[in-house]
Amino acid sequence: MPTYIYRAVDTSGNVIQGSQDAINEHALETQLRRSGNELLRCVDQSTRRFRRTGKIGRKDLIGFCFHMEQMTRAGLPILEALVDLRDSVTQPYFREIVANILTSVESGKTLSQAMSAYPGTFDEVFTSLVAVGEETGELPDVLLKLTESLKWQDELIAKARSVVTYPAFVGIVVMAVVLFMMVYVVPQMVDFIKEMGNELPIHTRALIGLSNFVVGNWWWAVPLPFVLAFAGKLYADHDKRFRLFVDGWKLNAWYIGPIISKIILSRFASYFALCYSSGLDVLQSLKISRNIAGNSVIQEGIRKIESSIVDGNTLSAAVESTGLFPALVVRMIKMGESSGRLDHALKSIGYFYDREVSESIDRLQSMIEPAMTVVLGGIMAWIMLSVLGPIYDTISNIGI
Repeated sequence: MPTYIYRAVDTSGNVIQGSQDAINEHALETQLRRSGNELLRCVDQSTRRFRRTGKIGRKDLIGFCFHMEQMTRAGLPILEALVDLRDSVTQPYFREIVANILTSVESGKTLSQAMSAYPGTFDEVFTSLVAVGEETGELPDVLLKLTESLKWQDELIAKARSVVTYPAFVGIVVMAVVLFMMVYVVPQMVDFIKEMGNELPIHTRALIGLSNFVVGNWWWAVPLPFVLAFAGKLYADHDKRFRLFVDGWKLNAWYIGPIISKIILSRFASYFALCYSSGLDVLQSLKISRNIAGNSVIQEGIRKIESSIVDGNTLSAAVESTGLFPALVVRMIKMGESSGRLDHALKSIGYFYDREVSESIDRLQSMIEPAMTVVLGGIMAWIMLSVLGPIYDTISNIGI
């Protein structure tokens, strides 16, 4: 039996807080009312404990959707499908969530209502679409669409991660090599180079100056970029204008910006198409898709689309007015509106962005390796030229 942490009002009008075992929220409310208290709010203690101890991965959600889709399509009741899922889940935190959802459904809640108690696992898109599937009787189809969407996200993230992993690894190696050269190798050579008595070239003086700076200030210079990035993120979370500036810079950064923009718009278009084709209206679909965009500039643009539609404009005109989407996307939406097949047009837009993102990531991946090789080669050439150049000049003068 779950334990609920609750807040209630007693007969004197004072707010009280406590915990109590109950089969469900309705039973808890009845128990408190018998003692003269009125329930204000309650939270399942097991849910609170889960949020502190674990995180559900996307592969677990894919398994959840696939299992529920197969079971419901076969005609099994929701309760039987949840019992079977609970017994087959190996991830302990997810098994606890499924067990709690099963208890809530047994007490009379719908599947979407039970899932909404875990927003960290089932986001607004998930619960809204499941609710639509329950209302329309097309829950298996909605779950199938969610499975396909989660698989697409997993593939996209895996591809993006593969692009980031290599340059991150090479960058760490380059930084380690440069720090070792600056802290250990260059100082060993400085005295020897100075004793030669020759005038040092500017690139050698620059290397010595950088080495002296790193040796004397490494304790704050090395962590400084990470500290600044963390402080900037915190400030952006609390200041809307700065957040807009940072997100706008991300979208306009050289070469990476357009890829980030395509990834965000691809996710928006896919979720928009998923919501609309599942039975939600345009405004509901836009609102849900806006909340998962993850970029304040894009979110502001989507909010303008919503306002324009409320004012009576068509979706294509509202999308065109933002300037966020290319002309091809606008034409596809306009054709979908005129033909009455907007859902098909939105799916085509999702396919268009999927292809654009995939091609952009492939091009970036092909450029990263030679670019990193050139950077590493340039750094090593500078160090070797700065160290060996004066030595070579001295040997040449002795030969003369």
